[in-house]
Amino acid sequence: MSLQHLRVLEPHPGVLAFYDGRVEGFRFAEGPNWVDDGALSLGVASYALIVADQAIVYDTHVSVAHAAFIRQTLAARGVTDIRVVLSHWHLDHVAGTEAYADCPVIANVKTFAHLSDNKAGIEDGSFHGAPAIAPLILPDTLFDGHMVLDLGGEELHLIAANIHSDDATVIWWPSRLLLFAGDTVEDCVTYVGEPQGFDTHLADLARLAALDPAWVLPNHGADDVIAEGGYGPDLLEATQDYIRALQRGAPSQMFQAIEPWLKAGTLKYFAPYEAVHQQNLTRVAEMPRD
Repeated sequence: MSLQHLRVLEPHPGVLAFYDGRVEGFRFAEGPNWVDDGALSLGVASYALIVADQAIVYDTHVSVAHAAFIRQTLAARGVTDIRVVLSHWHLDHVAGTEAYADCPVIANVKTFAHLSDNKAGIEDGSFHGAPAIAPLILPDTLFDGHMVLDLGGEELHLIAANIHSDDATVIWWPSRLLLFAGDTVEDCVTYVGEPQGFDTHLADLARLAALDPAWVLPNHGADDVIAEGGYGPDLLEATQDYIRALQRGAPSQMFQAIEPWLKAGTLKYFAPYEAVHQQNLTRVAEMPRD
């Protein structure tokens, strides 16, 4: 796996974002594959939260090579104690788990269940296609709902939610007002996997907004925004607004669906998300109705 476009951003002191993708004309491989189509085309980041010689790695990126680079970078900064937190079970977030086989890997119970149920297909490449992830290291530390971690004396909260996927885990760093959001929000639109859960998604987005974060750091977003500290809390509101538009019957063009937020500067138009929007419309249209 090429690392030529991987860049290390530092949006806040002690916070590193390992960002790859959004490179025009570059593809990991010819033909359809989840690395290009679900991750690099949209841009993807994994994060490291560092205090003294301890670090929390939030997601293991799109390959073992990416994950190993993250470990090497942390070691160069004097980190000797690493724990991994998985934001959810999708492949672009768990592909590098092999590089952390000797570290605690933390996830909520639903993430563990999804990975366990699909482990064979993930490892042989039959689940969502190539490339295979082998071996897939399963989480060994589980929580349900909420968990508090100590990071060098700093309190971090792991919060389970049902947004984008029913097994989402976000990290809330209250002393710094930082919300590491995984895929619960994206710039410029959320990827809808389960439209039947829209009401729950909206309620959980409101629950995250109630934390009153100063900064929201998503896994999929614009690298320049992440480098400057991240998004404001209005990214959560913009995502709620987009979901409501889908519920009402959103316009076919993504630009029209999110135009007020583009004009406000909350979101930045990125053409590859048009395909995500079209997929969202299709999934909403195919949703069983009572």
